[in-house]
Amino acid sequence: MGKKDATGNRSAPVEQYRKQIGKQDWKKSKQRVKSSKHRADEESFLWGVKEVAMVLAAIFSMIAGTYFFLYWQLNKQELKDHTTHG
Repeated sequence: MGKKDATGNRSAPVEQYRKQIGKQDWKKSKQRVKSSKHRADEESFLWGVKEVAMVLAAIFSMIAGTYFFLYWQLNKQELKDHTTHG
């Protein structure tokens, strides 16, 4: 029995090779997962920045459109007043 237990602790060279390959594959996959997470975080941050910029541009364009519309209406009314009184 003692002999059997002693040989059971030793791994065959093929098993050692498989373990080594498994460790290398795990390290590679861990690096891939980290890089994909990093890429996803960057994309989500950029999407947030783009979204904020789009909202600000929409608000600015609405304010500018309202301003120009009111300016045009008041200017048109002022021209009408000058032609009738002048």
